[in-house]
Amino acid sequence: MDHAAPDAASDPYAWLEAVDGDRAMAWVRERNAETLSGLASTPGFAATRDAIREVLDSPDKIPDASLVGDRLYNLWRDAEHPRGLWRRTTWESYRTASPDWEVVLDLDALNAAEGEDWVWHGATVLRPDHRRALVALSHGGSDADVTRELDLVERTWVTPPGGFYRPEAKGGLAWVDQDTVLVTTDLGPGTTTTSGYPRTVRLWRRGTPLAEAEEIFAAHEDDLAVDAWHDPTPGFSRELVRRAIDFYSSELHLRRPDGTLARVDVPLSAETSVHREWLLIQLREPWTVAGAAHATGSLLATPLEDWLAGRRELTVVFVPTATTSLAGLTWTRHHLVMTVLEDVRSQVHVLTPPEPARASVPWPAEALPGQEDLVTTTARSVDRIESDAVWLVSTGFTTPTTLSVQEVGAPTGPEALKSAPAFFDARGVTVAQHFAESADGTQIPYFLVRGRDAPTDGTAPTLLYGYGGFEISLLPSYSGTLGRAWLADGGVYALANIRGGGEYGPAWHQAALREHRHRAYQDFAAVAQDLVRRGVTSPEHLGVQGGSNGGLLTGNVLTQYPDLVGAVVIQVPLADMRRYSHLLAGASWMAEYGDPDDPEDWEFIRTFSPYHLLDATQDYPPVLVTTSTRDDRVHPGHARKLAAWLRDHGKDVTYYENVEGGHGGAADNGQAAFMAALAYRFLARRLA
Repeated sequence: MDHAAPDAASDPYAWLEAVDGDRAMAWVRERNAETLSGLASTPGFAATRDAIREVLDSPDKIPDASLVGDRLYNLWRDAEHPRGLWRRTTWESYRTASPDWEVVLDLDALNAAEGEDWVWHGATVLRPDHRRALVALSHGGSDADVTRELDLVERTWVTPPGGFYRPEAKGGLAWVDQDTVLVTTDLGPGTTTTSGYPRTVRLWRRGTPLAEAEEIFAAHEDDLAVDAWHDPTPGFSRELVRRAIDFYSSELHLRRPDGTLARVDVPLSAETSVHREWLLIQLREPWTVAGAAHATGSLLATPLEDWLAGRRELTVVFVPTATTSLAGLTWTRHHLVMTVLEDVRSQVHVLTPPEPARASVPWPAEALPGQEDLVTTTARSVDRIESDAVWLVSTGFTTPTTLSVQEVGAPTGPEALKSAPAFFDARGVTVAQHFAESADGTQIPYFLVRGRDAPTDGTAPTLLYGYGGFEISLLPSYSGTLGRAWLADGGVYALANIRGGGEYGPAWHQAALREHRHRAYQDFAAVAQDLVRRGVTSPEHLGVQGGSNGGLLTGNVLTQYPDLVGAVVIQVPLADMRRYSHLLAGASWMAEYGDPDDPEDWEFIRTFSPYHLLDATQDYPPVLVTTSTRDDRVHPGHARKLAAWLRDHGKDVTYYENVEGGHGGAADNGQAAFMAALAYRFLARRLA
């Protein structure tokens, strides 16, 4: 829900917040035309765009798959199918070099038949017969989507009144059984939170109107959102409801057979999950329970029913150190598989809980062998209900991605299934990890990738990328796009692991929350300065890039550290931090940034609001600002207003707004290649 902030009326660019307003869209079209005739028409642009598109459309890239029954499903995009094919094959066929795929849904054909612009948002399949799927489709890539029921045998839509159909809104459907779903969606006044997400969970039975679905839970209007799902595990069938109070506070509720809800009594800041008998509790804050103290970042386990009955015995599964953190976990039928980071380098561990389930019993653990340094390996279950197999994905800056499957506990090692091709010549490209000292003395890790033939005299064009928010970690990964468009031409790439991210667990994130936000920007500046100190580059040859919260980061580099860099790329950004909580999903991020309508909070928020830090007397480096008209998460008004101010005050700014794409900025590979080429060619021209 959009409200008028106190100073909105005095904002000379407030009219640009009208997403589809005639005046705003006329301004967008003018800026886009300037960029198309300017940057997008410069020598080398088309070649860069086409090289990126070739990577994205490559028939040799790995077809990522999910097991559904006895079939592996994949969403595939290429030049002939820009919106994608949802398709399936057998295990035997998938193991071959050229699997035989059966197309279940052709999105491009669907768009042509319906005159729509659908973008794939995923599907969930009903167990145990795997005949029906709930398919989510988005207009142009927006977060809001529709859900439609698909018969996977006949490959036809099951339409109302007999089929499930959820109109366009933020939310979703989740199977309970063939004739029942859990629904979270916008059903009119009172059914969404102030952040624009669903606030009610309803049980919807086939053949009845959606408006008559039984409400089983309602969050508060000023909560963030609700979510609900059904656990189909035989012997453990249950519905679960999560009330998200804010981004970092939530409650998990178990719905009993009689319809009552039992809240899982753990700290609101803890992340909880359930598998068979087990409740996992991952701590974001210290917690003392039953006389035992547990540190931030710890992972604890206990039998769920024991916990609900009031018993408070816990098994300590993982305890972080000063250099380690828990980056991810996935269950198989009998095992818990964890990805652990040590100084931002990954290691996969397998733990085995006791059977029958009981607390205070150690879980034997072992590391999966064969993992390379500076190559990120992550694990996810193949089928946590019935299988002990995990997918293993390994990727590094110069190591093309490989996909393997490992039967946990088997005497043999991983079975390599697929390997992505090398999209650029990595001979002579070096990778190293360094640490920069931030303003308060904290050591900030970053990865440095020197392109082939990159100069070593301080003139190397260098791209520094960062994010620094929402406990998201940036890890080494292979990018054919980066390799072709930047490294192959002698560019240098640096990836900064600044505070605000999750590289060292919750404490690393919390160190840059709210009034401490400046630490993320100081960390990023410290890495930039370290690159210069090491002689890698110099300010006039150093560019920075970031999107979303990373766009807020690079917006602050522009306004607070303009002398450190020679060019700035700001993508789908937050920029007006006075208005952000009143625009689209902005209210959901107040736990990260603070409440600008609270005078005390605004006093620190204003110190990192790029739109309010702009100074007409300041010389700024050249800046590229991009966004999407269909971004219904971070309002395009942020990017528009920032660019409009810079342009009207005579600063060097290039602007482009994709009319599709949602928060990802692009709805298909063609759009993605164009948007990426804008950034790389802008940086190449400005930093050369």
